[in-house]
Amino acid sequence: MAFQEKLIKNLEKKANIIRNHIIEMISNAEGGHTGGALSIADIMAVLYFHILRVDPQDPEWKDRDCVVLSKGHAS
Repeated sequence: MAFQEKLIKNLEKKANIIRNHIIEMISNAEGGHTGGALSIADIMAVLYFHILRVDPQDPEWKDRDCVVLSKGHAS
C-alpha cells in the first residue's frame, strides 16, 4: 500500500473516532445537532492529524497553529 493510501486510511479512521465521540457527547447531553457536527469530522481529522502544527501534550505551545471555526451553531 502506498504512503498516500495509508495516510487516507488513517485519516478515515481518525474521522470515524471523532464521529463516535460526537454521537457519545450528543447522547450524553440528550440533544444536539448531529448532522452539523458529523459533517465536519473529515475536515477536523485532516486538519489536526495531518496539516496543523499542534502538540496535545503542550496546548500552550507558542508556535502552534490555531483554527477558528464558525460551526458553533452546529455543536
